[in-house]
Amino acid sequence: MDPVSQQQVVDAFRGATKSEVKRVAFPSNFDEFDFAALEFVGWRDKKIPRRAYVSVPTDDGLVTLLLTQADAKPSAKAMCTWCRDVNISSQAVLYSVRRGGSAGRKGDTLGVLVCEDFRCAANARKLPPAFHKGTDVEQIREQNLADLRRRVTGFVAEVLSTED
Repeated sequence: MDPVSQQQVVDAFRGATKSEVKRVAFPSNFDEFDFAALEFVGWRDKKIPRRAYVSVPTDDGLVTLLLTQADAKPSAKAMCTWCRDVNISSQAVLYSVRRGGSAGRKGDTLGVLVCEDFRCAANARKLPPAFHKGTDVEQIREQNLADLRRRVTGFVAEVLSTED
């Protein structure tokens, strides 16, 4: 991912109100993120519990979404929909996002189970398990990253699919 500024992230919001965007709290180390090692930027809002944000580069430019974590966490360990890592160190939680356009204004949302700490890019970059010895592990890693990008951008496209 190419580096982005906080202003670029704010300008790329979709489906959020002006007052919601105005209250965005960026992590203190945002400018230090290693964007080259990320397929998207995701973080939790330290000021507003259960709120998170994700910025995703798409063919149409950067898109930022406001996510809301469900009240309850899954009762059993869940797999992240984006990185599909079965050995994640954090928990996958349910986030919802307001759909684009008139559907979102009517209250329609879309949900997704995602790593609570948005470490999907790091999870997808991990070396495959030992049973992959003798295969091209770099090719497997590149495929994992391509799949991650496809799933994340597919989710964004689905969220925006009802835009006017």
